[in-house]
Amino acid sequence: MTWLNFLFKTRGRHRLHWTDTVTYLYLVVGLFTMFAPVLWLVMSSFKTEAAIAQFPPTFLPYSQKSVSVTGYEKPLPLFLVTLDDGSQRELAQINRIGIKANMVDPAAPEERISVNINQRQPVNELKWAWNNYTDLFDKFSFGTYLWNSVFITVVATALTLLFNSMAAFALSKYRFKGQKFVFLLIIATLMIPPTIILVPVFLVINQVGLLNSLWGVILPAVATPTGVFLLRQYMLTIPDELLEAARMDHASEWRIYWRIVLPLSAPALAVLAIFSVMWRWNDFLLPLIVLSQNEFFTLQLALNSFQGELNTQWHYLLAMTVITLLPVTLVFAFLQRYITTGIAGAGVK
Repeated sequence: MTWLNFLFKTRGRHRLHWTDTVTYLYLVVGLFTMFAPVLWLVMSSFKTEAAIAQFPPTFLPYSQKSVSVTGYEKPLPLFLVTLDDGSQRELAQINRIGIKANMVDPAAPEERISVNINQRQPVNELKWAWNNYTDLFDKFSFGTYLWNSVFITVVATALTLLFNSMAAFALSKYRFKGQKFVFLLIIATLMIPPTIILVPVFLVINQVGLLNSLWGVILPAVATPTGVFLLRQYMLTIPDELLEAARMDHASEWRIYWRIVLPLSAPALAVLAIFSVMWRWNDFLLPLIVLSQNEFFTLQLALNSFQGELNTQWHYLLAMTVITLLPVTLVFAFLQRYITTGIAGAGVK
């Protein structure tokens, strides 16, 4: 059955059952609720700074049309003006004084017309502000911020998968005294909010000399109790007889772990990889206390730098926000099929 047939499959015979109508309505409402803000964000990232400040806001990136007028250095904004006699003309605004605006006809620049601001409406045109994205590379160190985020995310995810899988392998396939106590101790750390240990973490990072270093962001978050729990529960489903057969063939413990356990745990590893990428890519608090020099900033810290006390560059902020969403979206799109398998397998035992 193709996905198209599955999508339009109904409970009734050749007609919609009332449960089908409720289901489709629920799905449409849910789809709109989830993706409408994201779609609005993407469309707003193509708006100019003036278009973002317009009220009422528009979904498409409309911006006010401007026209060059003889005798004026800069292009003037164009308005549709309703005159006292009821006629309408497109006039360019020279300036505004209180509730009065001085207008000029682009075809006859020698004539000036004073109108009430309530008699004019801006003339908008569809304009895609592609420079919101290109200026990020020209005016800001966007490439540096992107590299820092990618390096932290990739390295931290790889180390998280390695160390968590090793701990899970030991806790699931070895029998030793105090095994359950160690596992419960690891799980108990889930009850400790990360903000409580920020000061000790900062002091340790400072003592080992990792302040203003990308490794100072990577290493403290390598071992996660969530990852150990997820992988340990999944590895419990791997038959012990398979490992015993490998030992009888004189396979080392490292070879068993690397060549047998890890490949069989691929669904759980994919789930943990998705979680780790989301944690590292969106992390703001730890980089904020570790990194203070601009050349080590991640994208999340760079986003915060666009917000000033008096002025916020919303057009650049929205464009960078869209870019920061892309890696997590791509990782989720490629690995999402493993989520159900990995989580379901982790809950078998």
